Amino acid sequence: MQDLFSSQEQSLSPLADRMRPRTLDEFIGQSHIVGPGRLLRRAIEADRMTSSIFYGPPGCGKTTLASIIAGTTHSAFVQLNAVTSGVADVRKVIKEAQDRRSLYGQATYLLLDECHRWSKSQSDSILPAIERGVVRFIGSTTENPLVAMTPAIVSRCRIFQFEPLKEADVLCAMDRALRDSERGFGSKSVVLEDGAARHIARIANGDVRSALGALELAVLTTDPGADGVIRVTLAVAEESIQKPVIRCDESLYYDMLSAFCKSLRGSDADAALSWFARLLYAGVDPRLIARRIIAHASEDVGLANPTAMLQAVAAAQALEMVGLPEARLSLAQAIIAVCESPKSNSVVMALDQSVADAEKGGFGPVPVHLRDTHYAGHERIGSGAQYKYPHDYPGHWVQQEYMPPEVRGRRYYIPSNQGQEAKLRERRRLRGVADPADRD
Repeated sequence: MQDLFSSQEQSLSPLADRMRPRTLDEFIGQSHIVGPGRLLRRAIEADRMTSSIFYGPPGCGKTTLASIIAGTTHSAFVQLNAVTSGVADVRKVIKEAQDRRSLYGQATYLLLDECHRWSKSQSDSILPAIERGVVRFIGSTTENPLVAMTPAIVSRCRIFQFEPLKEADVLCAMDRALRDSERGFGSKSVVLEDGAARHIARIANGDVRSALGALELAVLTTDPGADGVIRVTLAVAEESIQKPVIRCDESLYYDMLSAFCKSLRGSDADAALSWFARLLYAGVDPRLIARRIIAHASEDVGLANPTAMLQAVAAAQALEMVGLPEARLSLAQAIIAVCESPKSNSVVMALDQSVADAEKGGFGPVPVHLRDTHYAGHERIGSGAQYKYPHDYPGHWVQQEYMPPEVRGRRYYIPSNQGQEAKLRERRRLRGVADPADRD
C-alpha cells in the first residue's frame, strides 16, 4: 500500500517511468522472445529464469522486462548499476543471497544495468555465485555483450537480443498513456492529432522512452482551448521531440562500418552512400571512412579499374585539405567510383598467398643473377652474372626467372576477366604467361 509521500513521488516521475508495463500482458513488442509460448516468457511465468543478458537499443524494454520479472517472481530481486557498484556491493549481494537460500530456500535475482561497464575483477567476483546458482544474473546492456563483456560472464548466460520497437508499438504506448487515468493523461482531455502521433513515433525511432517524453512535454506545455481540450498538433509535436540521434557505441559503429564496406564490395552505390551518411551523422571520424574506401579500392577493385585507387586517395587528400562539410562530396565521389567499378579481388588474393608462403620460412640464398650489383667488385663473387637487362630486348621484356627457388612455379597474381584486367591477361598471354581461363 502506497503512502501519501510515495504517491506524490510517483506523480512527479516522468511519464515513461509511470507508464512502465507491470505485467507480461502489458509489455509491448519483443514478441520473438516473450510472445505466447516463447522460452523467455515460459521461464518468467514459471519463475525459472536462468542467468541471462538482455541486449538491445535504448527504450526497447530491457529494464521494463526486468521490472516485470521483479514484480512476478517469488524470489528476491536486487538491482545494481555497473557504473556505481563495485566488488564490495557484489559480495554483499552474494552473502545475502546465500543466507536466503540456506534459511528460506529462496532464490535471488540480480539485475545489473549497463553490465558492459563491469571490469574483469567485478565480473570475476560473481562467477562462482552464478555457477552454483546462488544468484540468477540478469544483465542489461545496449552494447554487444560478445564484444563488450568478459567471455567468462557471457559463456554462463543466455543472450536475449531485443529489437527496436516498430512504429506501431510506439503509437500503442502513446495511446495507452493518453487513455490511462491513473498513470497517464486519461484524466485530461487531450487530442493527439494523427500526424503529430506519427511524427513522434517516427522520430523516436523505436525508443518508447523518447516518445513518451515528447508526448509529456507536448501535453504539459500546451494550453487548453476554449473547450478545455489540449490539442497536440503536428507543429507542437515537431517542437517537442528532437531529430533522431544515432547512438554510435562501439558495437553499432562496427556494424555500420561492416554494412558500408559490404555495400562497396557489392557495387551498391545507394546503400554505400546511405551508410556513409549515417556514419557521418553519428559523428564518426571521416578519416576512418576514407581509409576504408582506399582499402576497398585495392581489395575489391584492384587492377580491374586502377583509377578507383586514385579517386580514393584524392578524396582522402581533399578531406585533409578542405575538411568537412565540403569534403563530403569528394568522399561521395570516391564511394560511387569504387561501387561502380568492375570488381576483382586478384590483388588481395595474390598478396595473401605470397605472404602465406613467406611465413613458411625455409629461405635459401637469392639466385646469383638477381643479387645486388651496386658496389665495386661484385663481379668477383659472381653477383649479377647472367642477368638479362629487359630494356636491351625487343618490347622491353625478356624471358627470365625471377621467383625464389623455394616457390618456383607458384602463381600469385591471376588477373580476372573484369575491366582493365582483361587487357592485362592478353598482355601476359603474349609474354607466354598462361593464366587460368574463365576467372570472372
